[in-house]
Amino acid sequence: MPSLSRTSARRARPGRPPAQSNPAVAAAFSSYPKRLRTRLLALRRLILDTARATKGVGALEETLKWGQVSYLTTESKSGSTIRIDQVKSEPDGYAIYFHCQTNLVETFRKHYPDKWKYGGNRSILLNVDDEVDEAALRHCIALALTYHLSKRKSHSDGVMH
Repeated sequence: MPSLSRTSARRARPGRPPAQSNPAVAAAFSSYPKRLRTRLLALRRLILDTARATKGVGALEETLKWGQVSYLTTESKSGSTIRIDQVKSEPDGYAIYFHCQTNLVETFRKHYPDKWKYGGNRSILLNVDDEVDEAALRHCIALALTYHLSKRKSHSDGVMH
């Protein structure tokens, strides 16, 4: 089963701020402890790679929202915002956050009921010591990045979700 291993996490260059982010985003990544920064940069790479590989998504805008590194489908408006950050109450915890007024986390729970811990209806909770199933996480990210496309298609087909 593919995973977001420590090796792939290292490819994200944990010692450096991300190459193509704005200065505020680079500063946010630099502020994390090294182990956490390594995982968040690997998660960043997975989000960007998934966007490139997913039809209809287009380029992402990388910015800060509520002090968290965020990815928006500004160009295509295809998806819902994705945010990543440390879980403040857990020094080794980090999460990928989704808009709480979507059904995304509910959908993830249906597909992957025992894969991760979930934070209510807004996040997938992860830990720096755990291997992450990259294929499953990529699927969840793709669902978020195409959330509005899926809704538009459902409405045009006369089907409501």
